[in-house]
Amino acid sequence: MSENPKILPDSLRNKLSQRNQNKQFRHTKVISFGDGTHSSSNENPLLDLCSNDYLGLASHPKLKERAIEYTELYGTGSAASRLISGTKSYHEELESALADFHESESALIFNSGFQANTSIIPALADKGDLILADKKSHNSIIQGCLASRADFIRFRHNDVDHLTDLLGKNVTKYRNILIITESVFSMDGDLAPLDEISILAQEYHALLFVDEAHAVGILGSKGRGLSYGISGIDIRLGTFGKSFGSFGAYVFCSKEMRDFLVNFAPGFIYSTSLPPAVIGASLAATELIPKMDNQRLYVQKLSETFRVELHKKGWDTCNSASQIIPILTKTEEKALQLADYLRNSGYYVLAIRPPTVPVNASRLRITLRAETPEHIPTSIIEKLDSWQNL
Repeated sequence: MSENPKILPDSLRNKLSQRNQNKQFRHTKVISFGDGTHSSSNENPLLDLCSNDYLGLASHPKLKERAIEYTELYGTGSAASRLISGTKSYHEELESALADFHESESALIFNSGFQANTSIIPALADKGDLILADKKSHNSIIQGCLASRADFIRFRHNDVDHLTDLLGKNVTKYRNILIITESVFSMDGDLAPLDEISILAQEYHALLFVDEAHAVGILGSKGRGLSYGISGIDIRLGTFGKSFGSFGAYVFCSKEMRDFLVNFAPGFIYSTSLPPAVIGASLAATELIPKMDNQRLYVQKLSETFRVELHKKGWDTCNSASQIIPILTKTEEKALQLADYLRNSGYYVLAIRPPTVPVNASRLRITLRAETPEHIPTSIIEKLDSWQNL
């Protein structure tokens, strides 16, 4: 190195030390993946139970073939933002396919779900506006709300009465109100009451933004997400990095809303666009997903079986109704112990701790996928019993 590294200021070192003392310290883990189902750590084979690759498309041969094809056709990078070097034909090809898939007027690609949420929300709500976001919204949504100059209130999780009360009290005080919720909540795996929220949004003339990151591909008619067929939703977000097995994100909305985002969403305006290989893989996934009803049904049935068995044993799964199944341990220490026990038993599962989840809400977050073996619910229950009897 050409110079000595700078010393971390005491205030920052103390924050890091405190996180370590609270059993909340994060560190990266190097994992080698095999067939998309098994991973390995220190040469030990592990069954992956924390991936968001719900349909197993990340290792699908058609996605690999299309990624290679688009690389050979268009190169490895897009070179600049779409407003600098121009929208490429492959960007339009994917956006057109997405709009058709969702039966939407238009679609717009972003580089990630985090980038989309932190760009779109400040663009939609400014000083003089109010944002009402579900208490358990993803951190990217919260960061987008905090980056906005609008006033920001978090309504109680999935509490339509609380949302109604906030709308009634504030509807005349603000120029615009923006309501934000996920459709499937990433940590609890439960579902938002979208029908009721959309009715409220229309009644109070509020904008409604639904993050469908954990729903598109795996839930809803043909994998179109839980918001499919529900009116009154102004903008919906999907990601390529989960069920699509690729990388990036997109919104589907009206053409007028798309025009607005092209002009006012900084993450779109000032970021180099997604490269050809990623676009090619995402296009292949868009073609495959509508035909994967059997895989979707398998994951839903397996998830329901697992939840039922966990409940019989007294485990709290936080109202999960999706492929995301939390196993609540409450304390950080127990979550870490249980994750280590399962890892030593051949299962790759991570402990989720504060600040990702609230204090006293630490848990394991298990995700079931189309590639998850049918015996897994029974096997995990047996391991949980063994751990409790230690």
